[in-house]
Amino acid sequence: MTTLLDQQRVFRASLLAETCPQALLAAGRTPVEARFAIYANAYRGRMVAALRDNYPVLAAALGDEAFANLGVDYLRAHPSRHPSIRWFGDALYDFVTREPEALPHPALADLIRMEWAVRHAFDAADCAMSDLRQLAAYPPDHWPSLRFAVHPSVSVLTLEWLIEPLWHQLQADPDTESEAPERSAHALLVWRHGLAVQFRSLGGPEAKLLDALGGGETLGFACEHAFPSRPADTAAQDVLHTLSALIQQGVLILQGE
Repeated sequence: MTTLLDQQRVFRASLLAETCPQALLAAGRTPVEARFAIYANAYRGRMVAALRDNYPVLAAALGDEAFANLGVDYLRAHPSRHPSIRWFGDALYDFVTREPEALPHPALADLIRMEWAVRHAFDAADCAMSDLRQLAAYPPDHWPSLRFAVHPSVSVLTLEWLIEPLWHQLQADPDTESEAPERSAHALLVWRHGLAVQFRSLGGPEAKLLDALGGGETLGFACEHAFPSRPADTAAQDVLHTLSALIQQGVLILQGE
């Protein structure tokens, strides 16, 4: 082994494989296995701590021991590949989907998705916001051709469980006893408005409208997609109310025609 980089690569591979690199470590009074174990335990502990930082509510729901076990199992399956450990845990939902026995309750998989979306919203880039005056500057007959973009912080999740009450409860008191979430399919909007991360449930038409506009469709197409069977006058009022709310909340950004 001729370079420090070669030695670092061997040591890293040994940490991930959990096998002691006998040839790399010099003999001493303390056995090489014991010395290597110090590094291996410190590495696992640091990565589990990083995972806890990204999923604090999940950690509170599981408890320290169960979360540590989940973290070590996840680390073995998905070693950190990103230069920043901020991104450690990006595949946790995929991991528990393949290994459902890793969680004591299936609702916690939805909690994982929600927590990752909250962290994404907090870290996401900012952009110039729109307001209703910009929208009002366009003549009504131009509205169908308008296009919008979603704020970079926006995530829309399709969830099977009502995990929002659990999130609020454990955020307020991580040591509290919590009840199992109720099963109820719904869409959850997560975004950042100013410096505050927010989330709320989306109704069916609102979710369809946001999905179409976020996908680059025109407002006219999005309206037909979201309100296909409403009378024209009723649909127009609903669209205006929904669109105004999403712009004022900083979810939608007007792009123009």
